[in-house]
Amino acid sequence: MTEPLKQIHLAAHFPGVNNTTVWSDPRAGSHIEFSSFAHFARTAERAKFDFMFLAEGLRLREQGGKIYDLDVVGRPDTFTVLAALAAVTDRLGLTGTINSTFNEPYEVARQFAGLDHLSGGRSAWNVVTSWDAFTGENFRRGGFLPQDERYSRAREFLTTANELFDSWRGDEIVADPDTGTFLGDAKAGAFVHQGQHFDIHGRFDVPRSPQGRPVIFQAGDSEEGREFAAAEADAVFSRYATLKEGQDFHRDVKRRLAKYGRAADQLLILPAATFVLGDTDADAEERAREVRRQQVSGATALKHLEFVWNRDLSSYDPEGPLPDVDPVVSEEHMARGRAQVRTYRDPLATAREWRELAAANNWSIRDLVIHTGNRQTFVGTPATVARTINDFVQADAADGFILVPHITPTGLDEFADTVVPILQEQGVFRADYEGTTLRDHLGLAHPDAERVNHREAS
Repeated sequence: MTEPLKQIHLAAHFPGVNNTTVWSDPRAGSHIEFSSFAHFARTAERAKFDFMFLAEGLRLREQGGKIYDLDVVGRPDTFTVLAALAAVTDRLGLTGTINSTFNEPYEVARQFAGLDHLSGGRSAWNVVTSWDAFTGENFRRGGFLPQDERYSRAREFLTTANELFDSWRGDEIVADPDTGTFLGDAKAGAFVHQGQHFDIHGRFDVPRSPQGRPVIFQAGDSEEGREFAAAEADAVFSRYATLKEGQDFHRDVKRRLAKYGRAADQLLILPAATFVLGDTDADAEERAREVRRQQVSGATALKHLEFVWNRDLSSYDPEGPLPDVDPVVSEEHMARGRAQVRTYRDPLATAREWRELAAANNWSIRDLVIHTGNRQTFVGTPATVARTINDFVQADAADGFILVPHITPTGLDEFADTVVPILQEQGVFRADYEGTTLRDHLGLAHPDAERVNHREAS
């Protein structure tokens, strides 16, 4: 018997604090004005996407002691944007990245519970940690935590937040005008938590929200991150964009679920993906090359090379050969607030490898950065891109994708108008929303399912 086709999950990431966005393109809009966020969210909802996602930047990046101004930088607070979007959308999930290293459980739980009420059950929390003291300087506690302690704090942070969400059952508000009784349980919202990182007790002041708890996302790829995802998360943002790497990651994370008493369908794997569409595959390939050259200007190429060389390369010609001097190996790095610098754990070896690549292909500095950096995941006609996405999902390389357009806010429009209808015709993507909450869209059970079902049956 033929197994039914897996249904594809699609989401949209409003890019920022990165150089994916070609902000210099005349079609690009503001990353601060609400109209940009509203257009993007409405397009995603029109296409019946599961959710819209906002990343987080807690400090402006610096390089050589100056603000790194080649990326899009700065935008309104995540909760402010998502709460406003709740008023101009009806079904789209609203996912925000909120740091567990520099925040407190009560405050974050209150904000997500509030967002879930305002949106009718569409909130989601991407739980992240912060690895650098540079970012920590913006916060009163300062500093940062070693990796094992970061995840220890993150786990306890989430446990504490869940205790706050669960301090309301959902049936406490009676609001009986005849008796004058509003609250039927005098202990509603009471909580006590004593642990290594948090020792708090009191009353949580937001009643049970439509989803009970926000959907939980996780983005770390370390061993600790994968275990945290298997134990706690509803979905994982994966960085693997090739079929083989995607299948390996998918298999590894899913196999970890059993030890936590969870089934494979209780955790979704969702890689980020870029795309370039064209009238023909060849046309799309040419457009993709143009986009990459827009994303990697000469100035950007030199700055990216400095991630490895850790020295000022501003005097070099980006259209010329790679530096013949070696990288500076030091605990202190000229690029601050950049996670990419941790990728190059052996800069001398990376420099040797890049020199060999450049010599073999006659690449300039800019050519090298273009070819070794992130490239578009899906390139082709709408039919080609739809087929490739479906192939990845059916082959268990992903459960869906979080799309990151290079133009905002209108860069998602073409995908919504051309690729989505093909996936719908193939029966692998919804023609309309079948539920009202983000948990409905993702096929996730409500945390109160057993209690709710019991109450409805009685």
